[in-house]
Amino acid sequence: MNDPLGDMLTRIRNAAMRNKSTVRSPSSKLRQRVLDVLQDEGFIRGYEVIDSGDHKPEIEISLKYFEGTPVIRELKRVSKPGRRAYSNVGAMPQVRNGLGVAIVSTSKGVMSDSKARAANVGGEVLCTVF
Repeated sequence: MNDPLGDMLTRIRNAAMRNKSTVRSPSSKLRQRVLDVLQDEGFIRGYEVIDSGDHKPEIEISLKYFEGTPVIRELKRVSKPGRRAYSNVGAMPQVRNGLGVAIVSTSKGVMSDSKARAANVGGEVLCTVF
């Protein structure tokens, strides 16, 4: 797998289109930090790390719906393995005039664009959510 984070985002998109309540993905620290941001911003209910016994832990992600429609309308990978996208504080992208969230990997950890602006740090723009 060349892009593990992109794979997880695609699994979430596909499960939301099919109105699934949960979706599973292989576990990693980066994926967990991105899910922490999604949970803090209210796009998912939560997640749980499940150790299946074969030395490959998985993450079970609980998706969130409002009146039968998925809360996540758009989930895009910005920085890809072939083309990384970095941004400083002044050029940090705003998703849909601030209604959405850009998830940024900074030197102070993975955080939303608004928290990165407040901490005055830039970094790699991982994905955008609306």
